Amino acid sequence: MIRLDQVSKQHGRQILFLEASLALFRGEKVGLVGPNGAGKSTIFRLVMKEEEPDSGQVVIERGLVIGYFSQDVGEMRGRTTVEETMAGAGEVASVAAELHQLEAAMASGEGDLDAIVARYGEVQGRFDDLDGYALEARAREILAGLGFSQAMQDMDVGALSGGWKMRVALARILLMKADVLLLDEPTNHLDIESILWLERFLQGFDGALMMTSHDREFMNRICNKIVEIDGGELVSWSGDYDFYERGRELANQHKEAQFERQQAMLKKEEAFIARFKARASHAAQVQSRQKKIDKIDRVEPPRRRQTIDFEFRKPPRSGDDVVVLEKIRKGYGARRIYDGLDLLIRRGERWCVMGVNGAGKSTLLKLVAGETAPDDGQATLGANVRLGYFAQHAMEVLDGDDTVLGALERAFPRATVGQLKALAGAFGFSGEDADKKCAILSGGEKARVVLARMLFDPPNLLVLDEPTNHLDLDTKAMLVRALADFEGTMLFVSHDRSFLRALSNRVLEVSGDGVRTYGGGYGEYVTETGREAPGVG
Repeated sequence: MIRLDQVSKQHGRQILFLEASLALFRGEKVGLVGPNGAGKSTIFRLVMKEEEPDSGQVVIERGLVIGYFSQDVGEMRGRTTVEETMAGAGEVASVAAELHQLEAAMASGEGDLDAIVARYGEVQGRFDDLDGYALEARAREILAGLGFSQAMQDMDVGALSGGWKMRVALARILLMKADVLLLDEPTNHLDIESILWLERFLQGFDGALMMTSHDREFMNRICNKIVEIDGGELVSWSGDYDFYERGRELANQHKEAQFERQQAMLKKEEAFIARFKARASHAAQVQSRQKKIDKIDRVEPPRRRQTIDFEFRKPPRSGDDVVVLEKIRKGYGARRIYDGLDLLIRRGERWCVMGVNGAGKSTLLKLVAGETAPDDGQATLGANVRLGYFAQHAMEVLDGDDTVLGALERAFPRATVGQLKALAGAFGFSGEDADKKCAILSGGEKARVVLARMLFDPPNLLVLDEPTNHLDLDTKAMLVRALADFEGTMLFVSHDRSFLRALSNRVLEVSGDGVRTYGGGYGEYVTETGREAPGVG
């Protein structure tokens, strides 16, 4: 369906692809992986003809309908959410628009009525073929799956936040009935319930799919092929992300062993040549061995992605009772979120908070962090508790004129430059990236800086609201490893199931019926309830 043949592409001095090839076949669901900036999004732009290769060609089957979701959603206003979704549904949307124009022309009685009626019959037939009469019902079903209430579907799309507009852009693509879907980070702005719905949708999609995602579990459940961008090459692996990761590690071990064997052999031959090259009696042997060395195809050592782990300091010990919530009542206007909530969080516990959109997960974290006050009742921190609170608005505290390294130096003036560079590297800011100004950082990059500042001198109570949003797979894995060794207490919300599974040992579920707690972590919660999130079967 889509083929990249011997494609080379360079951005400035950075070579993204060097005579790289890739094929996407009918029914394949491909995950693109590689470090940030490797060229994953560039592949999508090449397919969509938004960029041209420097050499080679991109071949696309004639008549192919491609739905492309990117992080650039454009302007949305002047329509309801459901109208905006239908307007971007590709051919069926343009056919519907023509149908309305023809209906208006027939009603006015102007023009060649016979020609208008004939054209109306053709357009109506095509609209029927495209299942156009079910378009609004399908649009509403997709929007509901992505978390939109009935009221949100019928409100002006211009009033939505950026994150919700991203969901509208995704809904438009899913409504298209495309032959191929190109999805660039489709889960970035979704909660866990919407991610689970999207998983089911894509599992049932019978076209071809190519996507990028920072959600490991999502990739495992959707992809049957992984394509890795590795040093300018495109390397394909059949299977899901876990299979790719195991296979890549085995291949690297094999290549490492080959490289070491060859290096040992070369060392031995070069030692012989160096020892006997001055002796005429060994001239023939020396010459023969030199020719042998010159003809050898050198094995390159495996390219390993640079990941830096940082050993975070041990937090001070808190008292046994870390958070005590007593008879908490909290509401917004007429809406009651908590009514008589009691909760005790003890030292070493790691609570993940589950609940449908709007259930009050972030409100609970704000109550504990002191960011909002209860209407009634008391929220108390225990003895010697030092709190660290991460929320999406936490990025606003960064000074735009600071560099990444400067922001860390400002927070920790007594730390050495080496320590802070290691810290920056652990959170994905190696080399020149550490000198980027905070003003030009993406939301995900700002989040990494804030997390780095929080964890360098860690508090003993971490309250984290979606800490993994926009983090790439390698940084997320580093964060999980660091927090797995964290000796304090945690309360967090996350839509990343790998993160939930790895770090929680308690679950608090918020719903309209109140609050329910579970003694084990997220894995035990799934086993006990038979669902991966509240409201999801």
